[in-house]
Amino acid sequence: MPKPGPGLRLIDVAERAGVSLATASRALAGRDGVSEQVANRVREVSRELGYVANPFARTLAGGASSTVGLIVHQVDDPYFSEIAGGVIKLADEQNLLVQICHSGRDPEHELRQIRNLIAQRVGIIIVAGSGYGDPRVEAEARTVLAGYQRGGGRVAVIGRHALGADAVLPDNEAGGRALGEHLLQLGHRRIALVAGPPELNTVTDRMAGVAAALRSYGLSLDDMPVVHTDFVREGGRVATEKILRERLDTTAIIALNDAMAMGVLAVLRERAIPVPQRMSVVGFDDVSVAGDLSPSLTTVRLPMTEMGRMALELALKPPTSRPRKRATGQELIVRNSTGPAPR
Repeated sequence: MPKPGPGLRLIDVAERAGVSLATASRALAGRDGVSEQVANRVREVSRELGYVANPFARTLAGGASSTVGLIVHQVDDPYFSEIAGGVIKLADEQNLLVQICHSGRDPEHELRQIRNLIAQRVGIIIVAGSGYGDPRVEAEARTVLAGYQRGGGRVAVIGRHALGADAVLPDNEAGGRALGEHLLQLGHRRIALVAGPPELNTVTDRMAGVAAALRSYGLSLDDMPVVHTDFVREGGRVATEKILRERLDTTAIIALNDAMAMGVLAVLRERAIPVPQRMSVVGFDDVSVAGDLSPSLTTVRLPMTEMGRMALELALKPPTSRPRKRATGQELIVRNSTGPAPR
């Protein structure tokens, strides 16, 4: 039986799967002419044997391009725009190009983007945005990226992932706690939480921080309304409409990113609900426009541009036996969208 590793040949996969060399090649490349059942069998055997590393090695040996592949969740989200800015600035200093891909917070689409970047012979892949709470969701991407790295490619991630790569870790839990404590110190007790999808680690970590703040005041997250919607501006709008229908006594809303907070503020403005006199609002990230909103947004600042730079710096360093981790820190920025709880 062939042993897994870089020396494995495509013919070994074909023989183990009971197909011809040409069929195995077409199946792994996703080309027509192979039934789905046969293609699945070949892919399963290739994963079992570890063959996934070999095509990457040949690609990179043929000359990896001077391109950095950056995968973000949402290209029109200022959070990712600022991260991309940090990557692009350092890449320019290093005479590298940056290709930006959009995953839409869909792990299957993210995996396809990873495979496409590898096929295009990029030398570095950076995955920016939240990982997923269930490590099985990222298991195949982890396998693909492991093979890519064994073949000479470099990988870094931004956020808590199960991808086995160097990581820049935003201080999401501490930031969530800072937001919760700020509102509690202002006297708010009827607080609502506008959150993104619960399967995202970013959402889980930020919620954990809010929960810790509540516990320090003898309160519980279970006692407050939590609305999970899309992690975008429209999601903030939808969640706020629900809160105003069901919990009109709410005096403060925590949005777990600034994009959602913008949606919250838009609905409150349309409803003529004064901020912060009647309702305080906080966000998370401190995107560049947060201070220009009306009212200006209280939020947690993450060094997003620096995070992009840090990720590329890690990817440019020689690989180590264990993934490196870099924490970012966070800072509470108090602006005009928060005030004392109304009597």
